[in-house]
Amino acid sequence: MTFARIDQSPVARWWWTVDRWSLAALGMLIGFGVVMSLAASPPVAERIGYDGLHFVRRHLAMLPLAVGVMFVVSLQPTRTIRRIAVIGFAISLALLAATFIVGIEIKGARRWINLPGLSLQPSEFVKPTFAVVAAWLFSEQKLRPRFPGNLICAALFLAVVAMLIKQPDIGMAAVVAAVWFSQFFMAGLRLYWVVAGTLAGIAGVVGTYMYLPHVRIRVDHFLDPSTGDSYQVNRSIEAFANGGLWGRGPGEGTIKDVLPDAHADFVFAVAGEEFGVVVCLAIVGLFAFIVLRGFSRMSQEGSLFVLLAATGLLVQFGLQAAINMASSLHLIPTKGMTLPFLSYGGSSMLALGFGMGMMLALTRRRLGGGPL
Repeated sequence: MTFARIDQSPVARWWWTVDRWSLAALGMLIGFGVVMSLAASPPVAERIGYDGLHFVRRHLAMLPLAVGVMFVVSLQPTRTIRRIAVIGFAISLALLAATFIVGIEIKGARRWINLPGLSLQPSEFVKPTFAVVAAWLFSEQKLRPRFPGNLICAALFLAVVAMLIKQPDIGMAAVVAAVWFSQFFMAGLRLYWVVAGTLAGIAGVVGTYMYLPHVRIRVDHFLDPSTGDSYQVNRSIEAFANGGLWGRGPGEGTIKDVLPDAHADFVFAVAGEEFGVVVCLAIVGLFAFIVLRGFSRMSQEGSLFVLLAATGLLVQFGLQAAINMASSLHLIPTKGMTLPFLSYGGSSMLALGFGMGMMLALTRRRLGGGPL
């Protein structure tokens, strides 16, 4: 793709101002996600009665839409990104509430709404849109001290977390809380509120363990695998052991034949068996590069809104990847959270494309070098 620097078309301006290093890293993740879909999905599809390429076709059908959303959103100026996020958050929050009325229950959780050809998970879209909305409210409080931005944001945060816990989706609630708290801290949270928030977080962890049986079971299984079913985690660790340093080769893995969520929650284990530790470290490096590159682009940012919004999106992206990979390696209790752009999942793919599109838009530069 080449454009003259004097070309003032929207796409040409996008090309000269977008962070092409981040774009390239995202492209590599998306490309490797296609490879992993081809490697991990067929055995899972055949076990549940579909033809072997069922999940591959769905992944490839959703991918152009997600990439298109990312590209179109990344073209937008900062003000438009804010408007899109506010509208998107309002819609996704309404859909999140609707899951309790018309949602379908899968594995004891009511998180999805059935649409023609797609099971929509509204919480996936709440994550990126709420990060941008929170950034706007925090920045408005700083610009206009009489505007109750912090209070409104705290109320929205409590509403979102309450609905996520009700579903239940504790992992998603934890990610939203971590992102919100990091943004609040950067916006100038007073020290006593930091202490209060930390104590509230500890109380929340203890409370979820004591009063939510499924959380207690997962934690107990993590601390003492002999107390319950650790089949998936054991197979995941076995996959990494089989793969060794360089892996067994594309398509040569065997764990995916017996791992129920090989195409989704445990796709990193399939990568470990077939491509080895070296490629797994390269995947970790790509996620780290995208997050750190985004932070470096923000180091000279003068707009508090842009700084907070981009930080929230980057923390969310990196944290989701870290949780998935740590679960696969049995470093934390298992959590049904996708590995960005590598795991199968329509809602996750679209939401990630939307979120990374906003991140690319916020980290664009003017031709003179300043933020767009």
